Amino acid sequence: MMSREQLLASTFVDLADTLVADFDVIDFLHTLAARSVQLLDADAAGIMLADAHGDLHVMASSAEEARLLELYELQNNEGPCLDCFRSGHPVAEEDLSAMRTAWPVFTLRLRQLGYHSAEALPMRLRNETIGALNLFRVRPGRLSEADLGIGQAMADVATVGLIQERAIASRELLATQLQTALTSRVQLEQAKGMLAQRTGLPMDQAFQLMRAFARSRNHRLSDVAAQIISRSIDDDQLRQRPHRP
Repeated sequence: MMSREQLLASTFVDLADTLVADFDVIDFLHTLAARSVQLLDADAAGIMLADAHGDLHVMASSAEEARLLELYELQNNEGPCLDCFRSGHPVAEEDLSAMRTAWPVFTLRLRQLGYHSAEALPMRLRNETIGALNLFRVRPGRLSEADLGIGQAMADVATVGLIQERAIASRELLATQLQTALTSRVQLEQAKGMLAQRTGLPMDQAFQLMRAFARSRNHRLSDVAAQIISRSIDDDQLRQRPHRP
């Protein structure tokens, strides 16, 4: 059985390893939630991440109750996770009385599900906050400073990994889009040359003919070029105006 120190070291390795070919972000976030419960004085954990529009979504939880509490936060626009994401700073209240003042509806639901404290740690890198880690306890009171430090370190490492993975995915998407554009451009030049040769038109006019045909029928220019190359469009069709209903 792993000691706490060994599990902590293993956790940081797991949270930093987002460069694997079959990286699964959901499994990764569930690992963070489960290890938060194992390593910290918390009974349940949940994670919210923001989408491209800045809207939070429940992504992982260590228990069904934690998932329900996070959904409840979103539905009622109230709770530590939301405040943490908006501020980019850890959020906690000293006791139930302070929690009722800050989040009256959420605190009622929290107690109904058997918990007596909740706090949230930001998933943040520099000025970019991508989500929050929610920690729930059956016992009242806040986590110790030591546990808060470990929890924040775990959230930080996970955030770096996620942002790194997003950057790689964006670069790969950009590279794919660029390669597609280059391929389309080569195909376009080929189709333009074939059309100019077949019709006797100058290259510029052949291109304008292709472009006018594509626009008039709301087709992609690359698709029209492919049809010219395959001869699925004949030259007379290109000169015809589309029929209007």
